[in-house]
Formats: sequence, structure tokens, C-alpha cells
Amino acid sequence: MSKQTFLKGTLILILAGFITRVLGFINRIVVARFIGEEGVGLYNMAVPTLVLAITLTQLGLPVAISKLVAEAEAKGDARKVKKILVVSLSITGTLSIIFTPTMMLLAPFLSEHVFTDQRTYWPLLAIAPVVPIVAISSVIRGYFQGRQNMRPAAISQVLEQVVRISLVAICTSAFLPYGIEYAAAGAMISAVVGELVSLIYLAAMFKVKKKIRIRRKFFKSVKNGKETFNQLMGIALPTTGSRFIGSLSWFFEPIVVANSLAIAGVATAVATKQYGGLTGYAIPLLMLPSFITYSLSTSLVPAISEAMANNQLKLVEHRLQQALRLSLVSGGLACVVLYVFSEPLMSIMYGSSKSAIFVQVMAPFFIFHYFQGPLQAVLQALDLAKAAMINSLIGSAVKTALIFVLATRPSLGIMGAALAIVIGIMLVTLLHFATVLKVVPFTIHVKDYIKSGMTMVIAGVTGYLFYENVVSEFTIILRLITSLTVTSLIYCFLLLVLKLVEKDEIQRIPFVGHFLARLIPAK
Repeated sequence: MSKQTFLKGTLILILAGFITRVLGFINRIVVARFIGEEGVGLYNMAVPTLVLAITLTQLGLPVAISKLVAEAEAKGDARKVKKILVVSLSITGTLSIIFTPTMMLLAPFLSEHVFTDQRTYWPLLAIAPVVPIVAISSVIRGYFQGRQNMRPAAISQVLEQVVRISLVAICTSAFLPYGIEYAAAGAMISAVVGELVSLIYLAAMFKVKKKIRIRRKFFKSVKNGKETFNQLMGIALPTTGSRFIGSLSWFFEPIVVANSLAIAGVATAVATKQYGGLTGYAIPLLMLPSFITYSLSTSLVPAISEAMANNQLKLVEHRLQQALRLSLVSGGLACVVLYVFSEPLMSIMYGSSKSAIFVQVMAPFFIFHYFQGPLQAVLQALDLAKAAMINSLIGSAVKTALIFVLATRPSLGIMGAALAIVIGIMLVTLLHFATVLKVVPFTIHVKDYIKSGMTMVIAGVTGYLFYENVVSEFTIILRLITSLTVTSLIYCFLLLVLKLVEKDEIQRIPFVGHFLARLIPAK
């Protein structure tokens, strides 16, 4: 079992996350081009129900497993690791048996009485089998992450997307002649198969890499695992509380949006299209860069848990500073690119720039979203998952209330929902940060944030002027590629000159790290 350092493990996940997000975006483009805004709207109305079911099945165990395995590894307690795995698999297995058929039985009721569009029935039915697959996969991922070996989780993510994108065009086109709702269900089926292949890989890697026997005395370990169960639940329940609140909020989001738009005088089919444009086109583009902060979050939980187990408080602050700085520099470039180039990006990806206005309005505020993941991971690692849950509850309540208040206004409509979503994100992030400051001795380096702001403005203005004036005669694809390249190069150059990234971090980048590290002036 090859344990990695915090930065190395993060870089492995970032690389896998980049590949996964690119493939995932290709998948979304294929789906969007095959089934259009209306089909994407149906797809995205069903997804929150799936996420809610998975959240209830996982019960926050992946984070709890990662934290407790890291602590047990620090103490060399192999028997404890076995108990954690056995109890976790028992819990997720039992919950899967309950929630999978429940989701299938509730599909007719949800589609007819809860959602405003009855065509969501088939997508809901098609995605239900993925619940137990994802639940078991998450336990194995949590085990590997707890041992700070990020490779299996990284490879499984890429494998899942490769399978999904290989099947999505076939499944959607095969079912499209029967109706748009069947095509959306076909897209769901490709996701189920992708997750199944990912689970098979993780199970194979677990069998090869594990140093403990799970099947031996399995039921005895379950029977004697009361203490382990209580420890897991102590972390998992508040963690799943945060995710449950987020999932419940997401579940109600399309319902509140659809009914709010109906009050504003928007017809059902039009509302479905508008919601598809916001959640199927704009938000996925805004979420694309978050694979970096997700990678940081995944690595932070075991890294900080290990540091706390060894009573290394300075190391905890150092890793938090690293995570927030990397979130800032990566998220900053994303905000600049998405704000400046939203229209050409949407036109090239989806063949329409209708939803570009959502991206432009939301992009400057999405820097808060890129901070939110690492901050929540730190709270979970510090046994403050309950505080994170309360923060999420406040943010979700405010967001849902604002969606109703703003989206019911005919002058705002669906834009009101977009504004409510970013306000909710900002509020939760600020609450998380305030909670962390109460516990961790943390120095805010104001100069770094000022320099980051300057870097974003300079790179954004230069990129815009280059796109509008220098390459205005080029085709739209060539204009976008060259302008993105110029913007990114200027941004990265300013990061190096202003010392917003450290030399040892640059050196760890594969292939070009040592060369780029030479460009950083010595301190």
C-alpha cells in the first residue's frame, strides 16, 4: 500500500479530477445535444432525488471511514481498521436494501404529485439501481483515502466517466424515438453502468491491496463493533446531516423554482427549459473547476486527522493555509475565464449562448464555492461536523426562501433562482470560515488576497482585450483557444512573480515542475 504525502495525494486527485471533469463535461455536451434543454431539465429534476437517496444510504460514512482509518493507521491498529470496514459495509448494505426499492416505489408519486412534469418517472426509475453501487464504492474509497492512498479512488473516477461517455450517446439515441423522457432515462442507465464498472475495479484493488481479512469472522466483528459503530456515527451523522440538508435543499430546488416560475406566469414547459439551462448548462460549467478543491478536501480529512492524532497543531494550520491558497489561485483563474469568456464557451459547448448570462452573473461569486469544500473538510477532521451541519442548514434555508422571494418576481424569474443560489453558497462559506477561526490558530495573509485580486483583474482585462481586438478576425474556436491561452499564461506568470505559489508546490507538478520552479524568485 503506497501512502502519499498530502500534496502528492492531492495532485493525484487533481489530475484524475481534471480528466473526470473534462470527460464529464463531454458527457453533458453529448446529452445536451441529443436531448436538448427540455431533456436536460428532466434529467436534472431526477438527479436531486438520486443524490438524496445516496446521501441517506452513505450516512456520511466515507468521511468518517477516512478519518478513523487515518487515526488507526497512525497508531498501527489493524484490528480497528477491520472493524471500521465491517461495520461500515453492514450499515450501507442494510440501508441500500431499504432505500433502493423505496425510491423505485415512490417514483410514480414523485413524478405525478411532487414534480411539475410527470415525464420524470422514467429517469427516476432508471437511476435507482445505482444507489447500492455508489454506497459500497464509497466505503472502499473511504478506506483507501484513510490510508492516504489516492490512486485507486482517482483511477475509479476516470474509469467511471470513460464507461459513461462511451455509452451515453448509444443509450440516449436508442431511447429517443420513444420520447424525450426515455432518452433522459437512457442517460441515467449509462451512469449506472459506469458506476458498476468503477465498483468492480475498486473491489479488485481492495482485494489485492488490503492487509486484513474481511470475510473471516465477519459477523463476529459486526457483533463486537458497537464502540466502532458509535465512533462512526459520531462523525457520520453530523456529516450526513450537512449533506442531507444540501441534498434535501437540492431536492426541493426544482420544485420551488418550478412553482415560483408558475406564480411569475411562466408555463411548465418553458420553466423546465429555463431550469435545464441554469442547472444543466450554466452551473456545471461553474462547478467544473471545483475538482481541484474537491481533491484538496479529500486529502485534507485524513491528513489533518493524522496531524491531530499526533498533536501537531502547527501542521494543521500549515495544511489549511496550503489548501485555501491553492483554492484561491485555482478558483481565481476559473472565475476570470468563466466571466470573460462565458458566451463563446457556451456557444461552442452547447451550440447556444442563452445560458451565458447565468454564468456571467454567478462566476464572480463562485470563488466562495471553491473555498467551501476545504473549509468543510477541516471542520469534519476537527470533529466539528455538527457545526458544519448547522451552517449548511442556515445557508439552505436562506437559499430556498430567496428562490421563492426572487423567482416569483416576473422581472427576475429564473435569474432570481440563480442569485439565491450564489447567496446561499456565500453564506455557508463565510459561516464555515468563522467556525474554523474559533478553533484553529489562523493568520490571514491580507497581502496575498490583494495580490490575487490584482492578478485576476489584470489577467481578465488582458484576455478580454485580446479576444475583442487582437484575434477578432479568427474563427470563434480559434479566438477562444488563443485568448484562453493568453489569459492563463498571464495569470500563471503573475502567480509566479507575486509568489502566490511556493517553490516546493511547483516542483511536485509532473514533467514541468522543476522547470517552472526556477522561475520563482528566491525568498
